[in-house]
Amino acid sequence: MALGAWLRPRVRLLATAGTIGTVAGALALLALAAVRTPEFASTQTFAVGALVLGFAVLGWSGSALAGRGIESLQTYLDADTGWTERDSRRAMARLSGFGAGVMVGVVIATTLLM
Repeated sequence: MALGAWLRPRVRLLATAGTIGTVAGALALLALAAVRTPEFASTQTFAVGALVLGFAVLGWSGSALAGRGIESLQTYLDADTGWTERDSRRAMARLSGFGAGVMVGVVIATTLLM
């Protein structure tokens, strides 16, 4: 498999989530700046983006470490919920892109706002 074919869907996953996060971060900053000061809005919105990114990185590593064990446990207990390690890592990668996008959106919007 060529590197481009392997890399393309992964980059697209992060890029789409990052783009949505950038727009959401900028809109959240503007909405909060209408109620409070721009400095407060920037700090709080950036912190929420960092929190989402941190949660996603932690969740991704947990999926990578314990994923196969959880899949085996579901099979053993006959409690198949459809949860897979791959789907969990994909969801956490999407959240990582969103959180990073929020932080980028806040930086851009703060620069334009001030």
